[in-house]
Amino acid sequence: MADTIFGSGSDQWVCPNDRQLALRAKLHTGWSVHTYQTEKQRKSQCLSTAELEAILQVIQRAEQLDVMEQQRIGRLVERLETMRRNVLGNGLSQCLLCGEVLGFLGSSSVFCKDCRKKVCTKCGIEASPGQKRPLWLCKICSEQRELFGAYGASPGPSPGPSPARPPAKPPEEEPDADGYESDDCTALGTLDFSLLYDQENNALHCTISKAKGLKPMDHNGLADPYVKLHLLPGASKANKLRTKTLRNTLNPTWNETLTYYGITDEDMIRKTLRISVCDEDKFRHNEFIGETRVPLKKLKPNHTKTFSICLEKQLPVDKTEDKSLEERGRILISLKYSSQKQGLLVGIVRCAHLAAMDANGYSDPYVKTYLKPDVDKKSKHKTAVKKKTLNPEFNEEFCYEIKHGDLAKKTLEVTVWDYDIGKSNDFIGGVVLGINAKGERLKHWFDCLKNKDKRIERWHTLTNELPGAVLSD
Repeated sequence: MADTIFGSGSDQWVCPNDRQLALRAKLHTGWSVHTYQTEKQRKSQCLSTAELEAILQVIQRAEQLDVMEQQRIGRLVERLETMRRNVLGNGLSQCLLCGEVLGFLGSSSVFCKDCRKKVCTKCGIEASPGQKRPLWLCKICSEQRELFGAYGASPGPSPGPSPARPPAKPPEEEPDADGYESDDCTALGTLDFSLLYDQENNALHCTISKAKGLKPMDHNGLADPYVKLHLLPGASKANKLRTKTLRNTLNPTWNETLTYYGITDEDMIRKTLRISVCDEDKFRHNEFIGETRVPLKKLKPNHTKTFSICLEKQLPVDKTEDKSLEERGRILISLKYSSQKQGLLVGIVRCAHLAAMDANGYSDPYVKTYLKPDVDKKSKHKTAVKKKTLNPEFNEEFCYEIKHGDLAKKTLEVTVWDYDIGKSNDFIGGVVLGINAKGERLKHWFDCLKNKDKRIERWHTLTNELPGAVLSD
């Protein structure tokens, strides 16, 4: 095809043919050439056949590489979807990918930085080797990072059962996206608070900051507000916390931190925190003002989340909750074998969410410990009684003089009782630590045996049946 020339004299422009246009588009050299030369001069400056072939080979190779990259990304997407469909575990007591049991009797586990689930070391990939605190990813999140790195985008939804976290470190404190900040957004008022799940210490810290524009409840047009917390599902008084009461105000400022102890990762998945604002009356029943509920799965471990939320009318509590989820309570026990004292130190630190045994909705708990077999029947130790509480704090320690080599043959029985005057004490719950125990109870015992002179503290769930124990005091 002949070139089309525009203009006259020395100010002439040439429009390349279709093939030249395609080549110039690939080489980004423009769409036209200003020419002052004669036809002969222009032809002498054209690329040779060999040069054109070399350029076309480079372009063809680049197109092949683009096709290969798209095929690779397609394989990554397909493999990622297959891994997502084939997850076998729950990511807590089982490996998320292969379903293998984790813990002392099972495989060792690592914590995935992105999806916040546990996997075995075979299904985990160390993303930052050589650091003091290595960064681990499950294979699914590792594949997802590679996939979105290829696309040049940030990772989207998590491949596993829980939402993925972006690789970047989140801020220490972040506001709730669903919160409200205006005083007139509801007739009941607004509440500002923050929540922090301390994963290492199994504690949930609830900081109640202030309320604004509360509904007047008294004749003087004011209220005497306080805030109470409940964990749902669960027994009401066993996990109730409350702030102090502030008098004659519709804009109270508490700045109080209330803490739930013995909170596990499983609780963070299935429990909801109910926060109620009430008006205290001295001569009649306290009046409800408003409430809000926060599913604990919205919280990230070890990161404070701030809320500013409109209060709502009282919501019904689901009476059809699974009764199998009810517990007798939890106990925090510390174990340490002391080389200096040649004995086992058993610490009874505290209990949480105990079952109520008395008519007033509370208990008068105390704890007994036995190291069995106990031929001489001298291993019984007992804490002091804590009156009218379901969350007692004991901080007592008992010493059993025993050789380290004999501990493997022993079993530690810990029972919690409700003290009653004039009748038999009520059994609340118990736990057994030893060679025949399972799960965390066995792991706690073996960690104590393996680490002399190291105090190891763990929460344990109380059961209402204790093999080998006498259920009377």
